[in-house]
Amino acid sequence: HLILPTHRLLDAASEASKGKAKIGSTLKGIGPTYMDKTGRNGIRVGDLELPDWKEKYRALANKHEAMIAFYNVDVQYDLEEMEVEFFDAIERLKELQFIDSEAYLHQALRDGKTILAEGAQGSLLDIDFGTYPFVTSSNTTAAGACTGLGIAPNQIKEVFGIFKAYTTRVGSGPFPTELFDEDGEEMARVGQEFGAVTGRPRRCGWLDLVALKYTCRVNGVTQLMMMKSDVLSGFKTLKVATAYKYKGETIEHLPFNIEPENVEPIYTSFKGWSEDLTKMSEASQLPKALNDYIDFLEKELEIPITIVSVGPDRKQTIFMD
Repeated sequence: HLILPTHRLLDAASEASKGKAKIGSTLKGIGPTYMDKTGRNGIRVGDLELPDWKEKYRALANKHEAMIAFYNVDVQYDLEEMEVEFFDAIERLKELQFIDSEAYLHQALRDGKTILAEGAQGSLLDIDFGTYPFVTSSNTTAAGACTGLGIAPNQIKEVFGIFKAYTTRVGSGPFPTELFDEDGEEMARVGQEFGAVTGRPRRCGWLDLVALKYTCRVNGVTQLMMMKSDVLSGFKTLKVATAYKYKGETIEHLPFNIEPENVEPIYTSFKGWSEDLTKMSEASQLPKALNDYIDFLEKELEIPITIVSVGPDRKQTIFMD
């Protein structure tokens, strides 16, 4: 599906109309594009090969402008100027070879090739299984490899789960283990936590094992990779949320609502480490406190942690024994 200029304008108008209830949209027009997809109004890449695609575009753009006016918010724009850039981009797109991707991938599998599908965004941003409504518009779980590529579920062999040694979130939405103290500020500073698309500062907090267990189950994770272990160097004490107090009882599963008025995390504390991990290249060099942290997570999650990252460079990747 193609993101039209008016999709971006609709995104901005919708977000502006929410006031304080904003969901933290990237304003790239992705949400309104999905709305047209599910509403069976969308324009797809293949439509560019049809003679009437510009008529389809104009009808949809006109509909969008009427919707923008309905929101009754101050969104200033020059659509003609935006369309110049858009149609130039369409001509660039037409220079590429269009393929029927399902057939292409199925043939690759028949030829014995290996396919690596990389997911975008965190699992709790999934439209179906995330912290709705503070989610994106797509399936960000491993199932998205099937719905996005046309690959059958039984063709998925391994699911690599990538997580940070602590928890972060961009934009609005519930975050039970969020820190508002010096520890949270230190994580953000050392980890250089800024949104990849928007540049907004990420919110930081202790690792939430309740949420991590949930996402591992939903994704069917077979191996885990822990990123940014080096960011936690220097903390005397580390905490991991192992359960929630939820409506007067202790639970270990992710409930329907994790807003702060309903959920209070229950923490297990660990001794921290002070060593500089960024110079380490082998598992045997890791400090005992970090190994204890990893062992605890593996036991709780019942999934092996096969890679530990100790810095941003590719070489700062440690394959665990």
